[in-house]
Parts: sequence; structure tokens; C-alpha cells
Amino acid sequence: MSPFDFLTNAVRAKEIATVFAKHGFAEVIQQINPPPGFLHRIIPQPRLRRSVWERFRLAAEELGPTFVKSGQLLSMRPDVIPEPLVSELRKLQDAVKPLPFAEMRPVLVEELGEDLDAIFSEFAESPVASASLAQVYRARLRSNGQLVAVKLQRPHLRKMVDADLDLISFFATQLHHRVAAFAPYNLPAVVAEMRVAFGRELDFRHESKNLRYFNATNPFPQTIFAPGVHEEHTRERVLVMDFIEGVRLDQAALPAEPARRLAVDGARSLFHQILVAGFFHADPHPGNLLVTPDGRICALDWGQVGQLTRRMRHFLAELFEAAATLDAERIVAAASALAAPHRRPDFRAMEKEVTFALRENLNYAIGHQEIGRVILSLLHIFGRHGINITQDYCLMAKSVLSIEEAARALDPQFDLRQAAEPTLRDLQRERLSPRIVLGQLRRGLAGAMSRLGDLPIDLHRLAQRISQDDLTINFQHRGLEELDDAINKASSRLTLALIVAALIVGSSLIIHAGVKPQILGGFSALGISGYLLSMVIGLWIVWDIFRHGRHK
Repeated sequence: MSPFDFLTNAVRAKEIATVFAKHGFAEVIQQINPPPGFLHRIIPQPRLRRSVWERFRLAAEELGPTFVKSGQLLSMRPDVIPEPLVSELRKLQDAVKPLPFAEMRPVLVEELGEDLDAIFSEFAESPVASASLAQVYRARLRSNGQLVAVKLQRPHLRKMVDADLDLISFFATQLHHRVAAFAPYNLPAVVAEMRVAFGRELDFRHESKNLRYFNATNPFPQTIFAPGVHEEHTRERVLVMDFIEGVRLDQAALPAEPARRLAVDGARSLFHQILVAGFFHADPHPGNLLVTPDGRICALDWGQVGQLTRRMRHFLAELFEAAATLDAERIVAAASALAAPHRRPDFRAMEKEVTFALRENLNYAIGHQEIGRVILSLLHIFGRHGINITQDYCLMAKSVLSIEEAARALDPQFDLRQAAEPTLRDLQRERLSPRIVLGQLRRGLAGAMSRLGDLPIDLHRLAQRISQDDLTINFQHRGLEELDDAINKASSRLTLALIVAALIVGSSLIIHAGVKPQILGGFSALGISGYLLSMVIGLWIVWDIFRHGRHK
């Protein structure tokens, strides 16, 4: 973010900093060296009875839609943020006060390209749902009389989101470079991923494709489904779907047996999405799951999905099986394959942490089983030990945790292991089938032969470059940002000191020469002005040194 862009959004930047300072993060804000007067002098004292994670969530809620959605996306990264913060960010509420339809209507007309009466025979102007990015309305199509749900994006949202993300990126970069505690988490990279996720969520055509793909590949339409899409009326900021009658899963009053069946159906579908299809709903919390009058589950809000390759699915199957059997050594062995070649984690320390996480969340002796939470813990352990975890693994962990919590709300005795067992068994057969094993062996041999054939040529090129003194090795120093800042500040102060010295010498010569006009009994006015200017600059240098400390 350029200085000009920062100044353009200075009012919003100050609001963001002030809100976080109000919730007890003033010390962190000060560490990024904000401009003088950037924060209000009087900031309300934080409520110290609340944890730091809760205060972070409250600050995000106060700052509006971009920060609420950013917090929700951040909660899908247990590999880069602490577990307590993940749990707190999952509480962020996406329900906000709806805008009047008069403000929403221009967006709908602009996207559809024609008046509403030409497309809808009925359109209820009161939204049935209101979230941070969009509002949903009930309408009826004129062409066939079908009842539909119209998801409409809030006006001017993209411009606001882009401005807020620029500011978030600026603060994340400053924290990454200036605050040592944040350096291991690579916050700028996390914000870059969030920007991509926002881009997908702000284009409803992506959600339309996700809905259509799930319905086309769903093997359990008799128990779970997603709304059908009316593609001819769907645009970047408008999504028209079938209107589904039903109640939220957490508000459905169901007898014990139907509730138990729904819990199993939802978990079975999610594990099929993750381990077989490799395409799954990223946030199946109870608010996104409706129970229809015919006893089925309708999954809503497909703006965020996860996608897994076959190798990723096989790794997850290994992880699930090892976690269910409390095999920490097997988990660490599977995770070691994801470690970068130049990094060697401390596998012994990681195995101890994994063992503790398994015993804390999967204590079968007392009936304590939280597989979703143990997967989150494992991903956080992997990330802390430098094992790269893709975002889709994190989306999977949150999905499993969400569906486990929803299922347990329906059936307190719900066992995720039993629900996942058929899918894991099918995937195990796929992994060990002769066709798959022979195919992997054939591809591995072909790759090895290809690399072996290139080896003589590569060795010849290396020897030739060495003989011609044309071999160059590049080194890159990291962690020198603070030294660079210190050198820049020292250079600036030295430059100003030279200017002060020149002003004093020049002013003395001018006064000695008696240059006119003269004041104060014959002293040159120009010389006196030079003395005053040098005094002001000198005092400013002294004040700046004491303000920031001589070490800076």
C-alpha cells in the first residue's frame, strides 16, 4: 500500500486503529510506529475481564462487514493463528441490520438489465435474511410462476472491501516486520489469501457454479441437497435460486429418531464430499443447514468451498484413521511428508504435542470425542513446526468441526467415527486397489527415468559453467528490515544536522558582513532568521531522539 493510498484512507485507518486500541490493543498499534497524533489521545480503557481473543472478535464486529468476513475467513486458518482465537472468531455473527430495498433496488436493476416487473410477478421488499455482504429476498418468476430466493449484494460493497483490505494489508505488513511475535505467522500472505477469497465471494457466479456442481455430483439427493440455480438470471451481484421452505437445523424441534438420522446423513454426506468427491462445503454450521418438511437437509451458502486432490484426500484418510486410533507416531509420519525439503521439524517434540492433543480431545474412557477439534489442533501443531498446510486442509478441519457440533446438537450420543467409517473403508479400498497402486508405480518409474535421462546434461552444463567462471551463487539476507529503518533514520538526522551546521555558519558570516536590512541594534535580519531556523530544526532533532529513543 503506497503512502498516498494510506493518506487517502486516513480517516478509516484512524478509525480501525482507534477501535482496536479501545479494545486493549493500543500497545500493538504503537509498535507499528503510527504517525504522531494518529490515535486519539483519550482512548476508553478495555474491559480487562475479557480475554484478548474475545476483545479481538468484538473489535472486528465493531468495524463492520469486511472485518466480520475477514475474521470468519481467518477462523479457517488454524495453522497460523492460535486455537483460542479460532474458536472465538467462529462466533462472529454475519447477521446485520438490513438496508432499505430502495437502496438495494438499483443494484438489482443494473445487474439484470431490465425492470423487475419483466422478470418477477411478485417481489417481497422485506428481506428474509440479511448478512454482511448480501440480503436475500423472496420472489416469484413471471416465466413459470416458481418461487425463488434472490440473493442481492449490498451496494458499493466492492469499493469498501478493497479499501479495507488495503488497510488490513498495511497493518499486517507492519506487524509482520516490526513485531517479533507476529513474524512466524506471515500475516501478509494470509491477507493475500483472504483477498482472493473475498474476490470469489463477491462474484455470485462462483457460488452458482458450486451449487450446480454439488447437485450434479451428489449421491445422496434423497437425504441432502442444495438449492437449484436459475442461471439465466444470475449475475456477478445477483444470484437467483429455488426458494427452500424449512427451518434452521439448530431451531428444528425433532423427535429423537429423525434427529439421529439427520445427524448421520449430514456427516455421511460431508465425509463423502471431502474424501471421495474432493469438493466440499466450507462452512456447514447450523445456520446454513435447513430441515425441509420432507425431512431432508438443504445446504445453503456455497460461496466458500474446499477442493482436494487425490493425494490430499489419501493423506486425510491416513490422518483420520490415525487420530481415531490415537496413533501419534503415525500422524507425525504422515505429516512429515508435507515438510519442506530445507526444513526439518523436531519430530520428537511434535509427537509429544500430538499425543497431548489426542488425549485431550479423544478420551474414549470417559466418552469424550471431538474429532473436529483434534483435527484443528493437529493442523495448528503442524503449522507451528513449519509444515506447510494448504488452505483447503484448514477449510476441511472447520467443516468437520461444524458438522460434528451440528450433529451433536441433534444427537448428544453422536459418534463421528461410526458415521465416517463407511467412507473411510471405501477410500482405503481405492488407495490399495491394484489398479491405483500399479498406476502410481508406473508414473513414479516414468518420472524417475525422465530425471535420470536429464542428469548427464545437467552435470555437463554445471561443469561447463564452473570451467568458464560463470557460476553465480545468490544469497538473500532476511530480517534486516529494522536495520534498514535505523539506517534511514540516522541518515535523515545526519542530513538535518549538516543543514543546521550550514545555517549557523552561513548566518554568522551574514551577520559579520552586516548584510541589510538590520534589526536589534545592527544585526542582519537574514542572519537572525538563519539562527532561528537552525534552532528550530536542532530542537526538533533532539525531541525526535528522546521521543523514539537513542537506539532508533
